[in-house]
Amino acid sequence: MPASRIIILGVAAAAAGGAGYVAKNMSAAEPAVMAEQAPQQPQIQLSEVLVLSADVPMGAPLGGQIAWKSWPTEGIATGFITKSDDPEAEETLKNAVARVPLYQGEPLRKAKLIGEGQSFLSALLPAGKRAVATQIAADTSAGGFILPNDYVDVIMTRRAPAGAGGTTGDGFITETVLKNVKVLAIDQAIQEDEEGKRTRVGQTATLELTPQQAEIITVAHQMAERLTLALRSVSDSQEKITEEADYLVTGAGRRGTVRLVKAGVMTEEGARK
Repeated sequence: MPASRIIILGVAAAAAGGAGYVAKNMSAAEPAVMAEQAPQQPQIQLSEVLVLSADVPMGAPLGGQIAWKSWPTEGIATGFITKSDDPEAEETLKNAVARVPLYQGEPLRKAKLIGEGQSFLSALLPAGKRAVATQIAADTSAGGFILPNDYVDVIMTRRAPAGAGGTTGDGFITETVLKNVKVLAIDQAIQEDEEGKRTRVGQTATLELTPQQAEIITVAHQMAERLTLALRSVSDSQEKITEEADYLVTGAGRRGTVRLVKAGVMTEEGARK
């Protein structure tokens, strides 16, 4: 074999070996480069938040059903109770009462609580409202299907005075004296029964009324043979009411005339000085 061909073969073999060595080093170094460029996962910052460990019904004390839980700091909303701001809250809030139903896993807010020693019903009442109790029965309360937080009309049935509309005094007059008022409680219950027992036949309904509505129903009690609660649709709860039996407590009675109710009949007399 000529010497020139041997030299060419030797150079080719050396070049092939060098190329293989370079390729081997490049493939080995690549994972290291990728590892160095891998992005770092951000660390989530956590804070201790007071959370319900069990369901608490409306009107019940919290007891031991609250505990500190880790919560993403960025997810802490206004009103959450944090250990950094109130480290003694787990102990001091044990006797607080739930203003609304509370549920397991829910972060606790003081706005949903009534402080120890405060009256529950008075805390539920909005400013300017009054709680007025009225007697009911199954046949005057939609068969017992009226529940707390429902809205009702109050219908008064009374005897017609003799001569009214051509009657002899044996007829009856029916009129709606209050419209779309909220039921706060049935007897002592302030929320629906649990376990599907949704109906409750009580003897007393407590209504949320304005001061004037409280006067209207007081007069209606004296005049009426019967007061009936008529259940309203939930879609009517935001309806603005402009007409009620205001004539029972306004008008001449506010300007020196006394309204007298006797045997279900209302009369007016001039006030004596």
